[in-house]
Amino acid sequence: MKRWNGWGDPATTYPLPDSVLAYLRDNLGDLTAFPDAAMEDVLRAVPKSRLLPHPLVGTDAKSRLLHARGQSLPDWLALRSGRIPVFPDGVAQPVSEQQVCELIAYAQQNGIRLIPYGGGTSVVGHINPPASEAPVLTVDMGRMDHLLELDESSRLARFEAGVSGPALESQLAIRGYTLGHYPQSHECSTLGGWIAARSSGQQSYYYGRIEELFAGGRLETPLGRLELSHFPASAAGPDLKEVVLGSEGRLGIITQAQVRVRPKPSAEAFCGVFFPSWELGMAAVKSIAQQEAPVSMLRLSDPIETQTTLLLSGKSWIRLADRGLRRIGYGQRRCLLVFGATGTAADVRRARRTAKSVCRQYRGLFVGTVVGRAWQKNRFRGPYLRNTLWEQGVAVDTLETALPWKNAEAAARELPLAIQQAMQPHNDRVLVISHLSHVYRDGASLYVTYLFRCRREPEELLARWQAMKRAASLTIQRCGGTISHQHGVGVDHAPYLPAEKGPLGIAAIRNLCATFDPQGIMNPGKLLVEDRSKGTGTFFGLQACTGDLPNRAEK
Repeated sequence: MKRWNGWGDPATTYPLPDSVLAYLRDNLGDLTAFPDAAMEDVLRAVPKSRLLPHPLVGTDAKSRLLHARGQSLPDWLALRSGRIPVFPDGVAQPVSEQQVCELIAYAQQNGIRLIPYGGGTSVVGHINPPASEAPVLTVDMGRMDHLLELDESSRLARFEAGVSGPALESQLAIRGYTLGHYPQSHECSTLGGWIAARSSGQQSYYYGRIEELFAGGRLETPLGRLELSHFPASAAGPDLKEVVLGSEGRLGIITQAQVRVRPKPSAEAFCGVFFPSWELGMAAVKSIAQQEAPVSMLRLSDPIETQTTLLLSGKSWIRLADRGLRRIGYGQRRCLLVFGATGTAADVRRARRTAKSVCRQYRGLFVGTVVGRAWQKNRFRGPYLRNTLWEQGVAVDTLETALPWKNAEAAARELPLAIQQAMQPHNDRVLVISHLSHVYRDGASLYVTYLFRCRREPEELLARWQAMKRAASLTIQRCGGTISHQHGVGVDHAPYLPAEKGPLGIAAIRNLCATFDPQGIMNPGKLLVEDRSKGTGTFFGLQACTGDLPNRAEK
């Protein structure tokens, strides 16, 4: 069962320690929780479907509501307030590729727009139906979730693309294998969604990003099937897998995916290291990455996130630990690194030795596995914290980028400032925390979370979010970062893509979409801005992003 206006299983909660609530009030001011719209009232507002009958298509109000929005901040505002301007006209849940093809043909014949739907976890508007004169059909792939083949000789597994993270791992675990792709949305997100949005898992340093794990598959398009055969390597022209990766449903529907798997590791450990400052911590993780130390994960929190993480643990020993750390020089600017070691017992010992040795060179204080075990326990519970915070009157959003090492420190400094300054005209405060979530030899991913007070009027809260999102996005571009390291483009990032890809690159993407989908029925409005004069879409009649954006050459 899925929560209709928030994250995950309604039975799962993430209670906040009193110390965290006090901390939030100190940083944000008085908090007020506002009542949510009742599901019954929202269901009554779902309009009549415009679809012609089809045996695979359901048009009941509840299914359409449950597939109307994802997990972005504008999505939450729409769902929590009950002011949802557009619903899909119907929802289909195919169980076979043949049914997927039938649905595509039905859409072609009747002028219907199709939205491929995986787990509904998008935070940038991938699955939102556009305001359109044409009816919209959401194709939920969740019933296509089986392991079709496991080639143990080549260590390749073929799955139906609607399989969720837990279902995928459980089917592999029976055979002693793992994919090891663990985004924070792992509980709900799907294999097809990971591929369509170029996802990155928390331990991608060891297992690889989805583009490294994706070996082949099938895409059902309006012009027929694209078969992506697997080869260990090939020089036979451009790799068409790269066309499908990050395509966000614009080309067709991913129905099968072949992925590279490996035996389940026999040992794993997550350890904590404190550094006196963010700068020393960044230097350490850069050194670990460039020395290719055999770790599986590196996550460095800035001083504010470090403090927040410790408070969230709710442990009684935190105050004592704080006094001890301050006494030995790890004070207000201290940062926490959590690193993982995965493989055999010998691999884990070697990785720990290497990481500890490098960290000591930068005054890193190794504190064992206590902090690491706490992170591991809560690694997929983080999204549930959004539910709890909202119910206390706190809105939360995240954004992320990846930059070369030479730009990473400036971006880590300027991004929080840009978000804070964007809130100043509203005379309100925002708490910004960040961490390096993925580390590479040539750079790192910076992941930013910002918390701010809910407002009684959703339009008022949306205006604050728009200002902060735009300021952060322009700062990312100015600092030489990508507009998305792992969240994809969707609606929210589409205005910023031309500055990253350039005119010829955008033209190439448009031409690809037209090649596979000449009628333009596949997930319109995502990835590419359809009409620059109308921004990226509307919410309560407000433009999500407005104004022209500079190209890199103009900055």
